[in-house]
Amino acid sequence: MASLQSFRAQLTRLRRLSQPYFLPYTATNGWLFVALLLALLFCVAGTVLALLSGLMAVLGVLLPGITAQYLGGVQGSLHFIWTVPITLPAFGPFSQGLKLLSWGQVVITLFVLGLGGFFACRNRLRQRRWVPWLLLGTIILMLLSVNGINAGITFIARDLTNALIARNPEVSYRNLWVYGICFMVALPIRTLQYFLTSKLSLVWRNWLTKSLVSDYFKDRAYYVLNPNEGSGGDVDNPDQRMADDTKNFTKDALKFTLDIFDAILMFTLNIAILWSISGELAFALVVYAATITVVMVFAGRKLAKINSDQLRYEADFRYGLVHVRNNSESIAFYSGEPEESREVGRRLGTLIENFNLLIIWEAILQALQRIGNYGSNFIPYLILIVPILAGEMDYGGFSQASVAYNLVEYSLFFIINRIEELARFSASVGRLEGFQSNISRVDREEYKDFFAEITPDSAIVLKGASVKTPFSDRLLARDLNLSIASGQRLLVVGPSGCGKTSLLRVISGLWASPTGQVSTPPSGELLFIPQRPYMTLGSLREQLCYPLDSDRFSDDHLRAVLQEVQLQSVLERYPS
Repeated sequence: MASLQSFRAQLTRLRRLSQPYFLPYTATNGWLFVALLLALLFCVAGTVLALLSGLMAVLGVLLPGITAQYLGGVQGSLHFIWTVPITLPAFGPFSQGLKLLSWGQVVITLFVLGLGGFFACRNRLRQRRWVPWLLLGTIILMLLSVNGINAGITFIARDLTNALIARNPEVSYRNLWVYGICFMVALPIRTLQYFLTSKLSLVWRNWLTKSLVSDYFKDRAYYVLNPNEGSGGDVDNPDQRMADDTKNFTKDALKFTLDIFDAILMFTLNIAILWSISGELAFALVVYAATITVVMVFAGRKLAKINSDQLRYEADFRYGLVHVRNNSESIAFYSGEPEESREVGRRLGTLIENFNLLIIWEAILQALQRIGNYGSNFIPYLILIVPILAGEMDYGGFSQASVAYNLVEYSLFFIINRIEELARFSASVGRLEGFQSNISRVDREEYKDFFAEITPDSAIVLKGASVKTPFSDRLLARDLNLSIASGQRLLVVGPSGCGKTSLLRVISGLWASPTGQVSTPPSGELLFIPQRPYMTLGSLREQLCYPLDSDRFSDDHLRAVLQEVQLQSVLERYPS
């Protein structure tokens, strides 16, 4: 039960991250998102059937001889899809069974329903949300095309093998040419599929990163979540989560989704071929793959946690090195190299210790993977050796069974062969969704600006205000009443820790005053200088104008200011 709850929680986290790019997220519209995914599949299936039917009709008119010789199987399959109705088993008054629509009519009906679903949700797909659906549909269309080609190759491989054994040069060369043409057609489709998948991953990453950055700066969430005095939250390495984790998530989410769909298509198209050759072989493969998968999933649960810890330890170690770089002069003045070296070494030691554990579990999983793969190689021989030796199966049939078996095995061993990647992906989802949830759950009441009004005379006024550390009952000052008019000066003194800086946080709006009223001039007329000097990332002009727009001031104005404060030498060091 705990495993099921953990799995459902992980699916919820995955949905919270993935759905908003394709469909606005609410707690209750998850089924609508799933319905649109099914509608997309219906649209793709209808498109493939229509394109294939149209192509075969054109080829049948222009090149009837070649079409009948090489594509007779495709023509027969299309004729079956369009003409043979779906018949329900006989029951009650229907002694001969109930005949329904043909498979082709069913696919076209689902295609129309899929288009209707997207049309009904058109208002939810604004802000260019239709673009990822279009790209995703095109990628799935290519996957379906390639899997259809792969299924056809199994028959070509059978005929080619039999022709070679029979030493029939005409049939051998003909099938070899068809074999080569299939690969030549599949290659550009696969290449374009890779390009479109990477492109969709890139635009998704761009959207997700911008969304997280926007929420990060909204209502000063960056200040609330990062470690500082009285902080209500402590999210480790938010920079890594918005940079590396978003890149890995969007890339891996698309990769795994498409790989799963590819595996389902591969299994569906080839299991029928394998079953038609040997039902015992198909059944044995499914049972064997299911057993190995259960073992691998059970063993992989531990790996997911170790990977999550490894991501955090790697980020902590990198942050420790960045901290030394950013504070190099202070460390040098203090001669603090031994202590800094010990701290960096401690972080490295934690990283290496967890990495050793990761290596052990990866080795265990690698051994299980190899056992599964090696064992599966014997199954075709164990099952088919009797009919082959008895003359009930030719070598071409065995060759086709081997190709179909390998394709089905690949689809069934999807989890087994990617258990380590799935563990890393699971860890990335947890960290990124945790960051997203922390931003959305920030208790901004503890930091909310309690400005009752903007003072018209550019004065700072406190009436019955209090200074309290956020998320604690520590009251630093109460019932403060003061007024500082424009041009006046006020010196606040006191021992360290009495709340001098905290008072400035209340006046600036970084902390909330639980009582009374705080009034200040407009933000553009009020400047607070932090205790720690800050330099923005940008040009000298942007640094001088920060946080205002650098285009508001002319070059002459800025030169005059630098000269007035006797810093005109800065222009010689940074002329641009």
